[in-house]
Amino acid sequence: MSSSDPECPQFLFVKVLASRGRLEAVTQQMGYHPQYLDSFLKTQHYLMHMDGPLPFDCRHYIAIMAAARHQCRYLVNLHVLQFLRAGGDPQWLRGLEFIPPKLRNLNEINKILAHRPWLITKEHIEKLLKISEWSWSLAELVHAVVLLAHCHALASFVFGCGCEQDEGLGGRGSLKPLSLGNQCFCEATAGNSYSQELLRINRKRSLDSCMELDSLRERMQRIHVETEGREEMRLLQQDREEGLSPLADTDGVVTGATNLACYMQDPDFGYQDFARRDEDQTQVFRVQDYSWEDHGFSLVNRLYSDIGHLLDEKFRMVDGLQSSAMAKRQGCEPSVFKRGIWNYIHCMFGIRYDDYDYAEVNQLLERMLKVYIKTVTCYPEKTNSEMFDRFWKQFKHSEKVHVNLLILEARMQAELLYALQAITQYMIS
Repeated sequence: MSSSDPECPQFLFVKVLASRGRLEAVTQQMGYHPQYLDSFLKTQHYLMHMDGPLPFDCRHYIAIMAAARHQCRYLVNLHVLQFLRAGGDPQWLRGLEFIPPKLRNLNEINKILAHRPWLITKEHIEKLLKISEWSWSLAELVHAVVLLAHCHALASFVFGCGCEQDEGLGGRGSLKPLSLGNQCFCEATAGNSYSQELLRINRKRSLDSCMELDSLRERMQRIHVETEGREEMRLLQQDREEGLSPLADTDGVVTGATNLACYMQDPDFGYQDFARRDEDQTQVFRVQDYSWEDHGFSLVNRLYSDIGHLLDEKFRMVDGLQSSAMAKRQGCEPSVFKRGIWNYIHCMFGIRYDDYDYAEVNQLLERMLKVYIKTVTCYPEKTNSEMFDRFWKQFKHSEKVHVNLLILEARMQAELLYALQAITQYMIS
């Protein structure tokens, strides 16, 4: 791939260096899949820096609130810097008690979307839209909801790929962040180029390979149609019975920032399994009744121009990512494996696809991979740097990043579906 190709990682890295003065760990990790990285960067730039309903400083403060729900110091630090650069009031950084009531009122849906999105209702939407001088417009609220979902899901990616673990913003095994204050952009791309050195390191990583997936191929060959009905509910109940709980650090201490409590309320509110044996049957979210393609896309695009197209491109991009090596080892179409991961994540949030046999999930995903996916999706702050390297070693580094991209997009779409459905119900009531 030519270095001048817009989809070349080097080209994208240089663009990021030129605009930000540093190459964050998230960009480095996503660089293994440059087509996706290009779509991600366009979407994030539009959300944060282009014309939209919300002021620029408020956008970054909302991102801080969202990242704080998962104690994601990496994202909080990034957006604190950008908040100040956008002219934000430094007093706001003292905590929620020092921000305007309008922003503070967003805390409730931030909390719900981050941990139990199925609890959001049209009453939550109505409360935000009808609070006298502190009321939100529909366009502002949609912008805020997209920002919240984006940052919650990105926190999963940050923890899942180990970006949170290293000091600064460089992330796992990366070079020190480049500062525009001591090196100009021309120097960064010449001679002993930062980007060339980064590419050399990433090429070395991409050559790392592990054991073959013979056992996975055998499991996939054994897939067959099993009992129809509520397989996805039994799947979640089985997770509970087998103790598929989040993995903590080896010393038992949850990884995460300890000084972010000022940016959130009700810190003990967290994820709970959607399917609980001691409760009545919970109302599932049926995709045939409300889907991104048929409902969410048009609503979000109407209230926040063009963001629907950018999000849709990103969803399609991650679905279209291919790994010939992974497909060859699995002995099947990569789409089967990817759909199993996607539907398992949506299943944990109570979203059901009637045309999918959920018995496939246990056939496709070994137990430790399911533990990893559930932890990164539902309790990302409880991951640690060893998890990325220790589990499913049969995958290449780029394939692990691919799985984390699936987690990011599946989680974001799940949160958006619940929020947009609640907004739709409010609009038609």
